[in-house]
Amino acid sequence: MLGKLNAIANRLVAPGKGLLAADEATAAITRRFEAINIVSTEESRRDYREVLFGATEAMTSCISGVILYDETIRQKSANGQSLVDMIKATGASPGIKLDIGQTPLPFCPGEVVTEGLDGLADRVAKFAGLGAEFGKWRAVISIGNHLPSYTSVNANTQALARYAAICQQGGLVPIVEPDILMDGDHDIDKCAEVTEWVLKEQFHQLHHARVALEGIILKPSMVMPGNRSTAPATPEEVAEKTVRVLKRCVPAAVPGIAFLSGGQSSVDATRHLNLMNSISGLPWRLTYSYSRALHADALKTWGGKPENVTAARQSFSHRARMNSLASTGQWTAAAEKAA
Repeated sequence: MLGKLNAIANRLVAPGKGLLAADEATAAITRRFEAINIVSTEESRRDYREVLFGATEAMTSCISGVILYDETIRQKSANGQSLVDMIKATGASPGIKLDIGQTPLPFCPGEVVTEGLDGLADRVAKFAGLGAEFGKWRAVISIGNHLPSYTSVNANTQALARYAAICQQGGLVPIVEPDILMDGDHDIDKCAEVTEWVLKEQFHQLHHARVALEGIILKPSMVMPGNRSTAPATPEEVAEKTVRVLKRCVPAAVPGIAFLSGGQSSVDATRHLNLMNSISGLPWRLTYSYSRALHADALKTWGGKPENVTAARQSFSHRARMNSLASTGQWTAAAEKAA
């Protein structure tokens, strides 16, 4: 089993490739649609996924896996092909969001814990039967006045570890996602301090849950100042401090780290990833697992209109190619403009 999990994990972080996060819950993608005057229906959501998955150049060359939502993994394209088969035809692996969202953490104002452990083994088996090869679970950690609490860090990292163990037992590679939010006025050093604490606790919990590190992918946020901080950080600082924290916390047995974009602009997410891959001595592959930073431009270009599909796919392919270059440290601002 470990050999199979390790092979899938290594494929997900193959050089020049990364993950497309297309696992927005219905409410989340509806908000994105409404912002650009698209009516959100099961059919329109399906059509948009087809725009992305049908971008053959991007999917074949730049995307190693696609994280799907419960609705999406069951859908068929307009011509009757399952979206799972559409993804597999490009060489990418289908994955599935397995958590069921966040709920307030008792006695911890302003903090949440992710739910979904009840019945998870059955859901893993069901989604594996639908073609999923990996899973994803997102925990949310906030930085603020006296936050995060130990209760929050412990509850969320323990849940992530239990999820990872259940995934591996069921034959899926778990993506472990401790998301430290950018919301707040904290500086980059505070973010580094919290990130180090959370990641150390996370691997402590993974150890006690007997999770094989060779069969996981870590999906962390980058070390950045809060979005209301009065002390901005340079891209070089973000890259250097993120890598420093990762080296202190993440064992070399982990095949790869696929970052979330965490509210960054598309180009900033690419630039930061590229700078990190320009640092020598990395024991793991660093790549992307982006949602908005990978396909927000394509969504705007598409706008729900069939006549815009080709242009939207070109937009998605551009961003995918830029992040592919960044995942090997070869992106440049000149390449961005030229493309």
